[in-house]
Amino acid sequence: MSLAPAEVDKPETGQRAVPELPWVTIVWNDPVNLMNYVTYVFRTVFGYPRPKAEKLMLDVHHKGKAVVSAGAREAMERDAETLHGYGLWATVSHDS
Repeated sequence: MSLAPAEVDKPETGQRAVPELPWVTIVWNDPVNLMNYVTYVFRTVFGYPRPKAEKLMLDVHHKGKAVVSAGAREAMERDAETLHGYGLWATVSHDS
């Protein structure tokens, strides 16, 4: 015969489990780079087909920014650094 405990103690850590949000690389509009150059960079860096690269470029141009990649923080930091090498203004942020 086994008895079930009347009370179960839960340790209190004071921390809540927060799901890890993915990271994103954002390209921002700037007054320097031409639209065809930005399209070229998206195709070269990410291997995007022309229609996707052009859509992202138009988002940057008309909306002021576009999310161009998503994933682990380290990979997004590498993407942003690569885009900086092409002269684009890119940042890394949590996807929200």
